[in-house]
Amino acid sequence: MLKGKNAIITGASRGIGRATALLFAEHGAFVGINYLMSKDKAEEVLSEIKKSGGKGILIQGDVSNERDVEQMIKRFIKERKSIDILVLNAGIYMRSDFLNISKKSWDRTLNVNLTGCYNVCKQAIPFIREGGSIIFISSQLAFKGSEHGADYAASKAGMLGLMRSLALELAPRGIRVNAIAPGTIDTDIISSYTEEKRRERESEIPMRRLGKPEEVAKVCLFLASDLSSYITGETIHVNGGLYIH
Repeated sequence: MLKGKNAIITGASRGIGRATALLFAEHGAFVGINYLMSKDKAEEVLSEIKKSGGKGILIQGDVSNERDVEQMIKRFIKERKSIDILVLNAGIYMRSDFLNISKKSWDRTLNVNLTGCYNVCKQAIPFIREGGSIIFISSQLAFKGSEHGADYAASKAGMLGLMRSLALELAPRGIRVNAIAPGTIDTDIISSYTEEKRRERESEIPMRRLGKPEEVAKVCLFLASDLSSYITGETIHVNGGLYIH
């Protein structure tokens, strides 16, 4: 489905990013695997891709740092000349009630989750070919809010405003821009859950289970491929029925 396509995935060393990188490579894409500090994890992703006959490179960088992003995109372009797919997945979530969120913590969350998207888009869009696809990984909390992560919810809601604006601006160039809003997915972000908390969360979901990173990756594949050739400016909810809009 993605044969001959060049894809960059931010935060691709684990979770949804990792699953998406593996699936894209399986479907023929050359994958740029962005990571910040988890080099061992990123190398494992690349090794798994190569063992399966796929291709890719590691592109280390902090998405919140303009210079890092500039160098990251330059390296990918030097290797591949152009970009077809951009998945904006890198993010952080530091749980805290609002009055305990420090200004430093607030800035860090928005700098990674929202400004990081700005930085990557700013550097990558000039190299995205006609027919390209940009995919923002937002969150159900962008709609529902969070009692222990107002900074995270605000950053994920901001991503949707940026996504819709870019969808309008880039449509004449044939570039589609969409978002995915995952619900509770079984990734590192819930690694602190106790078994009791996990069962409680599962009981709240109509499908009675947590989502898998691979299930979000499959929606990324749909949005990256020609199967979604007339879809732009949309948000697809992947949440097992937890929040129905």
